[in-house]
Amino acid sequence: MAPVVAAHPVAVAAAQAVKPVKRVSSAGLMDGGRELEIEHGGRIYRLRITQLNKLILTA
Repeated sequence: MAPVVAAHPVAVAAAQAVKPVKRVSSAGLMDGGRELEIEHGGRIYRLRITQLNKLILTA
């Protein structure tokens, strides 16, 4: 009978944690606007599109 070998706990946790990263389009997120507010951890963050079409997130 072959001995039972336990997998390394870190390797098992890493294999279970692998999920595809969720992707959303900025156009869909902004819904035609150039600015939105995001509530996170009791704080409000502002995401906006700049004149150079870059995204800026500020607290």
